Amino acid sequence: MTTSHPTDTTPDAPVVLDQSAGLLRFSTCGSVDDGKSTLIGRLLYDTKSIFEDQLAHVEEASRRRGDDYTDLALLTDGLRAEREQGITIDVAYRYFATPHREFIIADTPGHLQYTRNMVTGASTADLAIVLVNAKKGVVEQTRRHTFIASLLRIPHVVFAINKMDLVDWDQATFDAIVADLRAFVRGLDGISDDALTFIPMSALRGDNVVERSASMPWYTGPAMLEHLESVAVDRGAVPAPEVPLRFPVQWVIRPQSAEYPDYRGYAGQIARGSIAVGDAIAVVPSGRRSRVKAIDTYDGPLTEAFAPMSVTVLLEDELDISRGDMIVHAGQDPNIGQELEAMVCWMSEQPLEARAKLALKHTTRWVRAIVTDLVHKVDVNTMEQQSVERLGLNGMGRVRLKTTGPLAFDSYGESRATGSFILVDEATHNTVGAGMLLPPK
Repeated sequence: MTTSHPTDTTPDAPVVLDQSAGLLRFSTCGSVDDGKSTLIGRLLYDTKSIFEDQLAHVEEASRRRGDDYTDLALLTDGLRAEREQGITIDVAYRYFATPHREFIIADTPGHLQYTRNMVTGASTADLAIVLVNAKKGVVEQTRRHTFIASLLRIPHVVFAINKMDLVDWDQATFDAIVADLRAFVRGLDGISDDALTFIPMSALRGDNVVERSASMPWYTGPAMLEHLESVAVDRGAVPAPEVPLRFPVQWVIRPQSAEYPDYRGYAGQIARGSIAVGDAIAVVPSGRRSRVKAIDTYDGPLTEAFAPMSVTVLLEDELDISRGDMIVHAGQDPNIGQELEAMVCWMSEQPLEARAKLALKHTTRWVRAIVTDLVHKVDVNTMEQQSVERLGLNGMGRVRLKTTGPLAFDSYGESRATGSFILVDEATHNTVGAGMLLPPK
């Protein structure tokens, strides 16, 4: 099979965006050889987001591999080891745009040993595409990646039932896989039924990727790109008084110059909610209170700001505030504590054991932590909770931690920004775990 393509793959003109659609970050995941990289290559190719020299390089690489078609997966499999093995190892990020929306894609690995890379790529996604090989059906990695998507509270999950051409476009095969997936998802907390979409496709041939396929007249839903362009994304990028303010302080700005002798500003990115001049605020964990005097930005002062804007906040009173503190609205305090419970994805070859001592970074705050208990490990195939003495590489389980200082946090279900943390080995400085905080008991 050969891939037909336009004579000029360079975009014809600058893309004019409909700004109301907003940026969509999405990740692709699934088992090995389910077609993740091929799907992304097809999206880039069919939306004319590939330059001629890139396509020529991929065509040449395909010939060297002995393929009788242009392997679009090579557009994202950038490492030499990936191309030689025909798998994705690292997370590959790609950008493209259509007249309706801008996109950032994270192509994540399918092999079990690279689950940690998948967690990294999916952690900031608004939508996850989980590919399923129509010929193989739902396999362990399908369940694992769906479970991770639920843990990460990814708002939208699309199951792309790929390689439908290998099962002769059979509707019964598609329906059986959809039934299996729905049954599995019913046992997960982080994915609601209305967040699910199921699309039959052939990424290699382009069916139901950008254009709807004539090979599956029984399917009446959208093609993949059509769905990606229209799905609603809510990042809180509008003032929302009902959403509590969470403003972790990243830097204290004190120029102490002749022009600004008494300037004291608290800089950072608003993680949640909005803030306005005159608002009554509290600083946690200290509990000190004041009011907002001014809001500065690089482009000038504002009267109001909201997530995810980066601003500098000035207060009416001089308070002892430092990096790692959090500014919130008075009366809307987050959870504050040193004894935490969380779901953790372990990313180190050295297993996690009780009494392990690690550094913990939550928003802009660093503390030391000790693992007081491994509550259980989750079997991703059966969802069974298993008692364990250690959590191995790519293992996911519930742990209890005690920190050297108090953290101001929300549960991960309430806020991904203030409900997540990373664990760092202080000896090697490697990130060894990613955690999602649970509501305190």
